[in-house]
Amino acid sequence: MAGLPNMSGMMKQIQKMQEKMQQVQEELEQKTVTGEAGGGMVKATANGKQRLTALAIEREVITNEEPDMLEDLILSAVNKALEESQKMAQEEMAKVTNGILPNIPGLNLPGL
Repeated sequence: MAGLPNMSGMMKQIQKMQEKMQQVQEELEQKTVTGEAGGGMVKATANGKQRLTALAIEREVITNEEPDMLEDLILSAVNKALEESQKMAQEEMAKVTNGILPNIPGLNLPGL
């Protein structure tokens, strides 16, 4: 069975890749990105696991006069941060898989 040694090598590669993916997921928890809205008046920071870690709002936009505007700025900043976080996670995972796994639309790897 000439194919078995190749299969064994492939399984070792997959195991090594899984270990690297786990390591990258742990590292992503420590990496952050920031999304801004309103020219930096609202800043949302998220980690590579798509968790919001900080929210900063400039005092001058906190008024009772336009709560809808503040809500929109917050939503925009948070969504930008989460989009950047997801992009960062995908890029980091792509480095690990390095062509081993095909880029299949809709395939969500753990942590992505």
